[in-house]
Amino acid sequence: MKLSEIKKELKKLATIAFQLPNGDLVPTHFHVTEVGKTIKHFIDCGGAVRKEEVANFQLWEANDYDHRLHPEKLVHIIELSEEKLQIPDLEIEVEYQMKDTIGKFDLDFDGTNFLLISKVTDCLAKDKCGIPAEKPKVKIGEWKQKETSCCSPDSGCC
Repeated sequence: MKLSEIKKELKKLATIAFQLPNGDLVPTHFHVTEVGKTIKHFIDCGGAVRKEEVANFQLWEANDYDHRLHPEKLVHIIELSEEKLQIPDLEIEVEYQMKDTIGKFDLDFDGTNFLLISKVTDCLAKDKCGIPAEKPKVKIGEWKQKETSCCSPDSGCC
């Protein structure tokens, strides 16, 4: 989900809810403590130089049960960050404190809740690593021993 998309959806809502991948909701007393731009400039395992930019939201919860972040306030925070930090219409990455570490998520919307989508790692240079796209699947009954010039059971070499 891009910044323009979340602003459009927020303008239609009375309340904000973020849903974790397991279906649980982030507690309603969460705060968005950061909106920014994260730049990742790196070299992949194949030697290609890459650069990725995302808009970053950090969700945080405290024992502040009296305050709720309203949609119009989050729109204001997003627009202020776009202006002050010169953030273009980037995809959003959300950080949220999990049990032992910070989780990073992609963002989607189901018409009611903003969905935190689990991210996965991947090799960006599979063509250079020699990793096959998928292991060939062979049924045990279909496997045949490769023929060789010697050392088969009936070759007489042993």
